[in-house]
Amino acid sequence: MTNHEQALGAVDASMEQTIADLENLIRIPSVAFDGYDHAHLKHSAEAVKALMESTGVFDHVRIERVPIEPGSEVLGQPAVIARREAAPGKPTVLLYAHHDVQPWGDEALWNTPPFEPTVIGDRLYGRGASDDKAGVISHVAALRVLEQVAPDNGLGIALFIEGEEEFGSRSFANFLATHRDTLAADAIVVADSDNWSTEVPSLTVALRGNVTFRVTITTMEHAVHSGMFGGAVVDGAMAMIQTLSTLWDSTGAVAVDGLASASREVPEKPEDEIRADAGVLEGVALASDGPVLERMWFGPSITVTGMDIPPVQQASNTIQPSMSAKISARVAPGQSAQEAFEAIERHIRAHAPTGSRVEITEVDTGNPFLVDTTGDAVAAMKQAMADAWGHEPMEVGIGGSIPFIATLEQEFPKAEILVTGVEDPATMAHSPNESQHLGVLRNAIGSEALFLIRMAGGTQ
Repeated sequence: MTNHEQALGAVDASMEQTIADLENLIRIPSVAFDGYDHAHLKHSAEAVKALMESTGVFDHVRIERVPIEPGSEVLGQPAVIARREAAPGKPTVLLYAHHDVQPWGDEALWNTPPFEPTVIGDRLYGRGASDDKAGVISHVAALRVLEQVAPDNGLGIALFIEGEEEFGSRSFANFLATHRDTLAADAIVVADSDNWSTEVPSLTVALRGNVTFRVTITTMEHAVHSGMFGGAVVDGAMAMIQTLSTLWDSTGAVAVDGLASASREVPEKPEDEIRADAGVLEGVALASDGPVLERMWFGPSITVTGMDIPPVQQASNTIQPSMSAKISARVAPGQSAQEAFEAIERHIRAHAPTGSRVEITEVDTGNPFLVDTTGDAVAAMKQAMADAWGHEPMEVGIGGSIPFIATLEQEFPKAEILVTGVEDPATMAHSPNESQHLGVLRNAIGSEALFLIRMAGGTQ
């Protein structure tokens, strides 16, 4: 029996234990956002540390925290790091995932309790079931298979399981700089992305960057009666709505000078599938035009994700002097996030009502990323995916952003970065009823195990 057959057989034989390990992680509400109990993050990190120690792979496994930036007294959340040095002539692979999760939101919108893992059909439901505790478990299970099938492989393995990815990876850059020797590698596997379907794997080769900020527009010194002054006064709500409406043209395409698009060939994707996946109501048109995946992967977008305005139930006949909005923009590969932010800022200031006060704060940026697909590690991963899934992988872009990948590239410029994932279009990551398809989990583990065997120089 070949290593290939042994590895996939070992994956199948261990799936019951793998799912049990994933369920135990799901039960921990490890949210890094402010206002949540961060004791759960400590518990989650300890659970991940124990799992990694159980693989028997590493020379050491540690939980570490660093300041969010050098000199700061504020610490980032606990991460798990580990390393095994490579034998002479062997490469080192860094495995990344994150153990923190998104807030669960309104429990009434969940069909099952968010932190009580529940299997329905071929899916395991729960917050973090896929994003990204399945990524953590895929590393654990693949390492177990590697040691079972090729125990004297000599491959160097480094590990970084972050504890605050969903909260903006605030200490990420400082963490890499502080623990660079532990994390240095020739190839980096980031298990935090999507697959084309439950049958077809994907290797993510393009990511849009992101820009988020808070904009506040003020037109008056204080609130006044809407009947007494309405029709003469430009209030904060009117000013904000007028300004925001200029960010798009009549088709919904971004209308900000200075925001770039990239031109790339993309797979065909029927708009009906996008409409179904996003739950677009019948009769509502999609934004902009052109190939739909080109719009989502290689074009800019601007979204208003929040506004400070009195809720309807508390509304009074009052003209508000000021209003704030949260803006989330996505940046096409090829343009820096800072350049994109400056273009949007210029646009907002130019289009706000004359004389109004515009304040922009809470700015956060992350650069886009393009993968060089010509390296040996990319070829090894694509072959491993084909063998594990029984289907050639798609090279895809992602409309969302993983800003820390650009930081990884900056810190380890010679490393090949492979963005893999355990999600599929029905995962509903970040939403109520998040789930992990168990067949996808099996294939993701098989892909990673075969990749590690190939990187160690094993035969298939």
